[in-house]
This record gives sequence, C-alpha cells and structure tokens, in this order.
Amino acid sequence: MNGFFELKDIQSQSHPNGKRFSCVSCGLYHSARSPKMEPSGLFKKKILNIGSIPNEIEDQFNCHWEGSSSEGLKRIYKKLGIDIYEDCLNINAINCYPGDNKVDISKQIACCRNMVLQTIKQYKPQVIVLFGIEAVQSIIGSQWKKKLGDLKQWRGWTIPDLNFNAWICPVFHPRQMEQVNKEIGTVWYQDLERAVSKVGVNLPHYQNPKIEIIEDLSVLYSLRSTNAFDYETTGIRPYSTGHRIVCVSIADTIDHAYVFMMPQTKEGRKPFIDFLENQEIGKMAHNMKYEDTWSKIRLHTSVKNWKWDSMVAAHILDNRELITGLKFQAYVNLGVADYDSEIAPYLHSAEKNGNAINRIMELIELPGGKEKLMTYCALDSIYEFRLASIQMEKIGILPF
Repeated sequence: MNGFFELKDIQSQSHPNGKRFSCVSCGLYHSARSPKMEPSGLFKKKILNIGSIPNEIEDQFNCHWEGSSSEGLKRIYKKLGIDIYEDCLNINAINCYPGDNKVDISKQIACCRNMVLQTIKQYKPQVIVLFGIEAVQSIIGSQWKKKLGDLKQWRGWTIPDLNFNAWICPVFHPRQMEQVNKEIGTVWYQDLERAVSKVGVNLPHYQNPKIEIIEDLSVLYSLRSTNAFDYETTGIRPYSTGHRIVCVSIADTIDHAYVFMMPQTKEGRKPFIDFLENQEIGKMAHNMKYEDTWSKIRLHTSVKNWKWDSMVAAHILDNRELITGLKFQAYVNLGVADYDSEIAPYLHSAEKNGNAINRIMELIELPGGKEKLMTYCALDSIYEFRLASIQMEKIGILPF
C-alpha cells in the first residue's frame, strides 16, 4: 500500500507538474549524431544503470559509458563481478547529446522522462542505479513532490521502491570521481557495492495496513508492550490560544493502528490519558518531543515510558542533514513515496510563525476530509513502527 492515495490519482509520473513534454519540446535530437539513444546492454543480472546525459564520445559512437570518466566505473563493476554491458541495461536521464545547445536540465529531464519510465516498464529491472542528480531527478523526481535537495542526501541508500518494484540506488556520477580524494572514492565504491548486493534480493513485503477508526476509546485498555503513536494538531507549537490535538493514532503492530478524533470531554479522553500515563506500556514516536510537548501543554499529561524515537535513531544511523524526517525515512527504508501529498497543504500555515494555526480544521470540514486525515495519521504511526523495527535491527537491539 502506497499510503491511501493511488499515485495515478494524484500525479502523472511522466509529467508530475501537469505539463506534457516530448522530444519536440526539447529539440536536442535535431543536432545529435545519435539522437534518442536506445538502451544498450544484455541485462543478464537485471541491473539498470541510468546516467545523466551523453557526452560527445558516446554520441559519436552511439554507446553508453564511453570516455575516461567511465573507466573507473567499469573497473569497480568488474571488481564487484559485474560487466556493464553484459549484466546491465544502460540509459541516460537525457537521451541526446546537447552539443553547443543551451541545456535547461529540468526541462530536458522532463522531456525524456516518459522514455525512461517506458524502459523501466518494459524491462522490469530489479536494481536501478541512479548515477548523479539528473538521474535522481528523472526517477525519484517523478514521484517525490517535496524539494529533492542535492545528491549528498540521496546517495548510498538502497530504496525498496514500491512504485517501480525495484531497488533504487543513487550514487555519484563517474564524472564526479575524476578528481576526488581517496575517501570519496571509497564512499563511491561502497555505494556501488551496496547496490550490487541487492541483485537477487526481493523487496521487503508488508501487509496492507489495517486501520481501525474508533470512537469508543475503551479498546485502548487492551494495548500492551510498546506502541507507536502520532498526533495531528492545529500547528507546530501548542502554546497559543486556539490550538488543539485534532487526531490521534496508535500503532500496536507494524500492520495495524487505531485512530480517532480527539474527544472534547475529559471523560471521553480518559482511556487515552491512561494509555499515556501507563508505565507498563512503552511508547514510540518520530520526533517524540513533539508528542511529548503537546501532551503536556494541551492534555496536561506527562507521557510515561518513552522507548524509541525513530528520528533520533535515524540521525544516529546516518548523520547527514535533511534525511531524518519521517516522509524521507519512510521512502528510503520502506519505499513509500509522498503518501502525504493531499494532506500536507492543510498542515501548514501561511504565517511564518511557529505558533500559527494551520488549515487542518478546514480539511475536516471537506467531504471525506476527516477520514483522509485519520487515515494519514494512522499511516504515520504504522510507518513509525516499521521504521523503528528496521532501526533496531540495524543497531542490534532486540525488538520491544
């Protein structure tokens, strides 16, 4: 399950921003010697290599990965037991050599994207290696609605992408390796080694999340062990007048969550308050200071027995910037991209003020809006639980 919205319902992979591009829109094929370069390679090990843009030599000989910068890649692949032409299929994010033409990279990637996606659909690769930011923009950018950032935050992940049903592995482009220090070269080798290690490895399989929308919170008294919980609120900080916790979800397994609108009476909230204060029940969250602060300020309750913060664990496992958010972690670890696309605009305020009230109450007044909010909230807690399980295994801690 890719969130609760089908990707086809919210965007097109070939033109995700609603604009249609084609070879005619681009025009590079007019001057290239090898226009619209076809995929090359025998593809014996189901690896698809996606480069950035053909260079002059590749355009001249109509062959991928030619030129001095590609020799290092071929050597590393050979050391890893991979022949780039025998075992792989090779394409580029942009299929025509630009020559002296001025290149609008984003536009050209959009123009070629449909050809790239059709290649994936036709050949069904098991591992897709993205060489450079242009390849990342072509593939991950076809479904990732947030700001992509740069290659530094993407390289090194082996992403079990559910839309492409393949391991997506971003790495540096060979041209970036021509004049680098030994340490960067080692990182490149390790990233390629991780990518190759996924050959023959199936993507992780999870059951479709089971989400129970409840009104009677007494079922929460049956909870045991450790649970992940998540709030949807009227803003980032709980201190200003008018703020409230709107929706709550509690995942008791990696596949199941309870979700409910926060009761407005003290009596109605009591089972949840008892859950928060129960020392015998462990709690997990992603950035737990958020849930902890909102509980203290808006529910006048201190959460007992915090067990795991998947945002902190993400930082411990990899201390790069811009990678610890739940949506990024859900994608690179679980392969779930942009399940928040329809909800996200309502969770932000136009005011640049941490205490500002967002548009969440507007959402729940829309037809079906309340159900969509609760489903989104439930998915947050389920993905937090799944992420925590993966992190515990990587760190070497037994699951709770």
